[in-house]
Amino acid sequence: MANILPAKTKYRKVHKGRNRGNATSGNTLAFGDFAIQALERASMTASQLEAARVAITRHLKRKGRVWMRVFPQKPVTKKPAETRMGKGKGPVEFWAVSVRPGNILFEVSGAPSGTVREAMRLADRKLPFRCRFVSREEQEQY
Repeated sequence: MANILPAKTKYRKVHKGRNRGNATSGNTLAFGDFAIQALERASMTASQLEAARVAITRHLKRKGRVWMRVFPQKPVTKKPAETRMGKGKGPVEFWAVSVRPGNILFEVSGAPSGTVREAMRLADRKLPFRCRFVSREEQEQY
């Protein structure tokens, strides 16, 4: 499994920060006809994102097109086990993306609705938070 990480970053390590509020950008369908939308706030690792993407593409069997709308750009550091306090920040352990309620995670087009719905359900099981299925017809009603 290929690890998803940025090609280049300005700084090697970043502050933890806070993940407050709802998604203001990236909360509507932009490319596909169907999508999966986050309902809770959480931090999602690159491996969880990749597992969800693989679940979608395997179920679709090369039918349709898949867009990944989020990308893990935040390095998460961790100090080794049984290390004393101090001595600075630990090395980068993995890459993560901060997800807010309303973020569109994946979009799909060019496949039947039932197949896409099942693929998104399989992807939802791989993620550490609740999601919902969104279609373009539903979104145009609001």
